[in-house]
Amino acid sequence: MQENEQLYPISEAVFNQKVLPIIEGHYIWKGHPPKVSHYQVFCGILYILRTGCPWWDLPEAYGYWHVVYDQFSWGSRRGLWAKILLSLQNKEGLTFNEVIIDSTTMKVHRHGGGQKGGSRPQGRGGQG
Repeated sequence: MQENEQLYPISEAVFNQKVLPIIEGHYIWKGHPPKVSHYQVFCGILYILRTGCPWWDLPEAYGYWHVVYDQFSWGSRRGLWAKILLSLQNKEGLTFNEVIIDSTTMKVHRHGGGQKGGSRPQGRGGQG
């Protein structure tokens, strides 16, 4: 995979046709035009999700990292990214084969720590 494909995994033409109308339908346009294009923001978010790197390590090709983060945060609060995902799944028949789970999303009972034989009472004199 070339570096350009790693930074921009979706072509701008496909983005403009399938994703941009959803984004533009979600915005209320006020003030000056954005400094970073929606395409750069979208690809920057995909980069963060794919690599797991911190926002401040986002490559300069996507623009200033805080602008991309602000757009991600704004879209998350308003349900934009979920709407894009559901729309692409419904219209394009996309399926996702990966699920990422970490300890912040899975609750485990206090006895589910994986200790062999369960927990035993700790007593004096080698008992237990």
